Amino acid sequence: MNFTWLFIAVCAGLAASGVAWYAGYTSLQITYVTLADGRRRERRLPLSMRWLLPFAPNLKPLFDRPAWVPAREKIRRDLIAAGYTDLIAPYELLALRVLMPLVLGVGGSVLLYLVMWQLPGRLGPVLLERQALLYGLLLALSLFYPGWWLKQARRQRHEEIERALPFVLDLLTLSVEAGIDFMTAVRRIVERREPDALGEELIRVFRQIQVGKTRREALRDMAQRVNHPDLYAVTNALVQADELGSSIGTALRLQADQMRVRRYQRAEKLANEAPVKLLFPLIAFIFPAVFIVLMGPILMELLRQGF
Repeated sequence: MNFTWLFIAVCAGLAASGVAWYAGYTSLQITYVTLADGRRRERRLPLSMRWLLPFAPNLKPLFDRPAWVPAREKIRRDLIAAGYTDLIAPYELLALRVLMPLVLGVGGSVLLYLVMWQLPGRLGPVLLERQALLYGLLLALSLFYPGWWLKQARRQRHEEIERALPFVLDLLTLSVEAGIDFMTAVRRIVERREPDALGEELIRVFRQIQVGKTRREALRDMAQRVNHPDLYAVTNALVQADELGSSIGTALRLQADQMRVRRYQRAEKLANEAPVKLLFPLIAFIFPAVFIVLMGPILMELLRQGF
């Protein structure tokens, strides 16, 4: 009997060591995407997704069925807009929505149960009575986390493009009005700026034109990839100016002015929303703190006097 328990303990220790080694090794890995000009940029997936991503191909036959085509296509567009095309496939993100509740959700539920069991006093039994609610919440968070992460990554990339677009349009306008060709101006801007989200898209536009695409097609492809209204407006204005034979410098200057106005409008909108967003923290934290600071000594004195 002692040998059996010793064998079980050794196996459990080896399994725990293997899981710890795999988690640490995966946590230290750095992932990159390759830009159109051959440069590499770091892209980090969330730690929980990196842990489970090697197991995603096991579910590929399930998500390769025709019924999942619309979901895969939507995820593919979102991954392209977020800049994670080379790191994760649509079926892998769908597989993570199944693996995360099964592995992290169930494992976290077991760990939560063990922690609640060891809590002192009445806190442990009270939480154990509500364990079904806690487990359901944990499973729901694990299920919806991959989709929420993709939405946040796309929004962050769009915000980065919004910040860079007016400045890049100003540089393009100055270059074109100084007599430099449009594609030469794009190449110089790409080479002399740090590669941000907008720079990555301009690099791809430049390379596509080099391999034979027309400027109109490359600009339209960029707008469809990013799927942002500001970039749609800029590309449509440039394509229309190219088709009508009008001055690209004038179109760029008009678009730069409009982008700047839109940026000011967004800043004013955020400033107007700030008081409403601060209302809940003000009521939930500041007012109780002020009440405790002002009334605390009075209440303590009343309690000391026996009231």
